[in-house]
Amino acid sequence: MVEHIRLHERVDGSDFEGQKISLPGIFEKSPLLLTRNYPSRDSVNLLVHFHGNEDIVAHAISQNEGWAGVSVNLGNGSSAYGAPLANPETFDSLLLAVKNNLPKPIRKIYLSGFSAGYGAVRSILKTRNYELIDGVLLLDGLHASYVPAKTPLANGGQINEEDLAVFKKLAADAVKGSKIFVFTHSSIFPGTFVSTTECADYLLEATGIRREPVLKEGPLGMQQLGASVEGNFSILAFAGNTAPDHIDHLHGLFHFIRLLENEKPIHE
Repeated sequence: MVEHIRLHERVDGSDFEGQKISLPGIFEKSPLLLTRNYPSRDSVNLLVHFHGNEDIVAHAISQNEGWAGVSVNLGNGSSAYGAPLANPETFDSLLLAVKNNLPKPIRKIYLSGFSAGYGAVRSILKTRNYELIDGVLLLDGLHASYVPAKTPLANGGQINEEDLAVFKKLAADAVKGSKIFVFTHSSIFPGTFVSTTECADYLLEATGIRREPVLKEGPLGMQQLGASVEGNFSILAFAGNTAPDHIDHLHGLFHFIRLLENEKPIHE
């Protein structure tokens, strides 16, 4: 299904001026480290991004001074990302490889995941490496199972809360200000598993935060419908229930990364 109301603009990374360094020996497909040619700061924020074309990550790095990025692509489905990161030593190895190739020390470490990439983020946060992570950005990517399986809430199903437990913890820490958690979501309803909207509602209820309706333009022609903010925890709701609407969130990485850099969500 497609629609032609919103612009659905795309980025291609052609503005990136820097290095793309392969980091072999960690996953079946080697991640790419993306660094600007002339970093102007004494240290850099590191964004480890899961799922999505590396050129989009490169564009985000080119548009935001003081950042380096790692693009990790491991396949389709959250399990393809979750399983390799269940062992904390895998993430340790990735960070070591990054540090060995960066010209500047790392200031803060952030994780971002688009779509199925949340599986890697969840696995990392469930390990001792939770303490290493300064913030998380989820781009229309956070799901859970229904109980019973494939039984939506409207049909009497419930959310498998264990699937969201570590994100509930992260949200609480972000509200207190010790972490940063930004979660953007579309209006897509898969039907057989918990939607990003339902996951957002779950986290808002868990933290006692209300949905706040807004109507304004987002990046690349996106249409924002809601903003719920408390402390360093932010959920941004966007219109759309088609594939292009989903992909919009990935291409908006260059914009949403700024909510981490500022250490507080933008709320107008």
